[in-house]
Amino acid sequence: MKSEAKVVVIGGGVVGVSALYHLAKKGWGDDVVLLEKAELTSGSTWHAAGLLPLFNMSYSVGQVHKYSVNFYQTLEEETGQSVGFKRVGNLRLAMNGDRMDEYYQYAATAKTIGINSQILTPEEIRKLWPLCNTEGLVGGILHPDDGYIQPADLTQALAIGARARGATIYRNTPVLAIEQATSGGWVLHTEKGDITCDHVISATGNYARKTGEMVGLDVPVIPVEHQFIVTDVHPELKRRKAEGLPEMGVLREPDGSWYLREENNGFILGPYENGAPACYVDGPDPRAEYELFQEDIERLAPHIEAAIARVPAFGEVGIKQVYNGAIAYTPDGNPIIGPAWDIDNFWLSEGHSFGITAAGGAGWQLAEWIVEGEPTIDMLGLEPRRFGDYVTKEYLIDKCEEAYSHVFITHFPDEERPAGRPLRTAPCYERMKAKGAVFGQKFGWERPNFFATNGMPQEDDWSFRRSKWFESVRKEVANTTTNVGLLDMTAFAKCRVSGPGAEAFLGYFVANSLPPKVGGIGLCHALNRNGGVHSEFTICREAEGSFYLVSAGALQRLDHDYLKKHMPRDGSVQFDQLTHTNGVLVLAGPKTRQLLQRVTDADLSNEAFRWLSAQDIVIADAPVNAMRVNFVGELGWELHHPIEFQNRIFDALFEAGEDLGLKPFGIRAMDAMRLEKSYRMVGTELSIEYSAYESAMGRFVNPDKGDFLGRDALLAWQGRGMNNLLVTLEVAEVEDADALGNNVLFSDGDAVGRATGGGFGFRVNKSLALGMVRPELAEPGTVLAIEILGKTYPATVIPHSPFDPKNERLRDVNGTNGTDKVTVSGGQSVDDHLQAPSIPARDN
Repeated sequence: MKSEAKVVVIGGGVVGVSALYHLAKKGWGDDVVLLEKAELTSGSTWHAAGLLPLFNMSYSVGQVHKYSVNFYQTLEEETGQSVGFKRVGNLRLAMNGDRMDEYYQYAATAKTIGINSQILTPEEIRKLWPLCNTEGLVGGILHPDDGYIQPADLTQALAIGARARGATIYRNTPVLAIEQATSGGWVLHTEKGDITCDHVISATGNYARKTGEMVGLDVPVIPVEHQFIVTDVHPELKRRKAEGLPEMGVLREPDGSWYLREENNGFILGPYENGAPACYVDGPDPRAEYELFQEDIERLAPHIEAAIARVPAFGEVGIKQVYNGAIAYTPDGNPIIGPAWDIDNFWLSEGHSFGITAAGGAGWQLAEWIVEGEPTIDMLGLEPRRFGDYVTKEYLIDKCEEAYSHVFITHFPDEERPAGRPLRTAPCYERMKAKGAVFGQKFGWERPNFFATNGMPQEDDWSFRRSKWFESVRKEVANTTTNVGLLDMTAFAKCRVSGPGAEAFLGYFVANSLPPKVGGIGLCHALNRNGGVHSEFTICREAEGSFYLVSAGALQRLDHDYLKKHMPRDGSVQFDQLTHTNGVLVLAGPKTRQLLQRVTDADLSNEAFRWLSAQDIVIADAPVNAMRVNFVGELGWELHHPIEFQNRIFDALFEAGEDLGLKPFGIRAMDAMRLEKSYRMVGTELSIEYSAYESAMGRFVNPDKGDFLGRDALLAWQGRGMNNLLVTLEVAEVEDADALGNNVLFSDGDAVGRATGGGFGFRVNKSLALGMVRPELAEPGTVLAIEILGKTYPATVIPHSPFDPKNERLRDVNGTNGTDKVTVSGGQSVDDHLQAPSIPARDN
């Protein structure tokens, strides 16, 4: 066995072999090795049904799946190995309007990434699937390029292709231990000897947590049992084949939670039932291979009945075999593909619940990331670091079982899943709940999404359209804009970077100049090495050599790991995690200063406390770092405080602010207000796929300050010319639905971009969207079209920040504290100002 390699892949299923193949294809063939404990495909790959569903609401996952399906069709010609690809199409049925809205939203997303889909009527469905009973259907969606493949043959083709490029595969070679080499790489101990390498890829499926334990990682993956039924031959399917009729596509009835396809003149039925248990919670037996569990046909009974009602022919055949095998899951159902946290050059490709579909794209992006240093697509929805240390084994069991049972539910844009909640709560959680908060979850933290008012049940109302919470959010925006509102943002990611080398390090790490004075605040972005935007931080200079950094709560592990991995290793820079020790309450609105002056002796005047500055003050005897910045475009302060003082501060504010109209507001009101200011968010308007200049962030990039991460690539990108430019759009003629993001944008019938986000702007009384378009279409006044739930609407490019474009409200330039009034939608009063460029602020 080889003793050295650049990369060692652990795991010989389709996911691991794809990673090996793509590394070899990138030119590293002679230096890449795969270790498999038994035989290739002997884990979960061998019993997979081989489906290739392109349908996925995630922009990241959609691109990965698209690559896989296209790539697999080339393998037989390249390797000579048949992969059994059947391009029969994939037909999803809809039994209600919400499901059709989901399909319309997906169809718009598909267009932005070049995936072909077609909306069908019940009559068209019957023509495509003559054995389908169309009673009760309202429509469906077809992927004509979808189908299925033979997983074992696919894996063998990938192995042939990898070996042909010099890669080495060792079967029957279990990894016994992994340790870091003194040289900085990795040493893998096996029964056949040791191998040293620069990079390790863990693609170990059901063994993911056991593999992670070898290097100190708690990998957020646990398998769940999945059953599917193979039937005897049906005469009608046999007749169709004999007559040369085409095979019918894979049929899915999401409301019945099952899929059905032809197999050897019979059927395969795959249900996704409630109650499917997690398995291998402590890891499989190290010697396990080709393992199945005892079937539980009773658990599948409701789905069998639903399938028979939809396809009566299915009830006319006997059951030949039931497979019950393990499928690895993550808490949200999407795989983890990318670098591990806290350790260098250890890569994860785990939790592949749709592993056959994702394997090709996962290997493609891992190879790009390892060889070139960056992925080529935005992988945020697949990032291993999107989960944190709150993910315990017990939490994983709850969430992975939930993710399995939710495969076929309607995936609303505002969906919040209940399992494992509430988990992490700010001290003010119960107080917010008593005020009517309806909570959502980010990175394990409970946060108020909105507040139920006027008799509305204290529960969410999910929809692709404006739902019951729309009016509640309108009231929250109106009150915040007229009086003063309070938002709990304790979930913000917070840290301190300090030490003699801190200023030099951060000066290189971010593209903007650091705030020059103690107490100064700057909005700063860490780019990737290609010049795309990776992370966004609000940075406050606390003291000489000490900086306080705040970033999106959902990206805590990602942002902090990215920062720490770029820190010098000589001890000149220290990192302190403050997320769990510091709470954050945001006050915003024209009466904010008036309220705060009642509870603190600090001078809060414009002259003494300028915008984009921070000071230590005292509120109700509690120490507070007050930062004059917010994400809603109003006069306001973020009140950062030791978390144990939160309720004392909370109570003091509400007691003092009652006559000023102080009321809480939630994340959805914040998002509506940020759209009116054209504020960008990481993962939507800010992405590694767009340069900082394409995201219209030029004022936060200082190329003249000296070198910084991604500087040369950013300037080269600018020199080549931009392919996209961020615009703000006013959408006309909408009735009950606004842009949600990933909506395709058209000009003269041609797709020219995509909306990255959207919603209703209550202060300007307009439907708004942010989007990326070709630069020549970015001039204000340009009229485009946007697709929203299957209909197109006029979308006019307007200047950024349609509300208060000169930032007069958040600067409080007139010191009016909200005495200048206009009418907002709903009849409330707000200020009115002319348009001018705005300043983005931190996301949530």
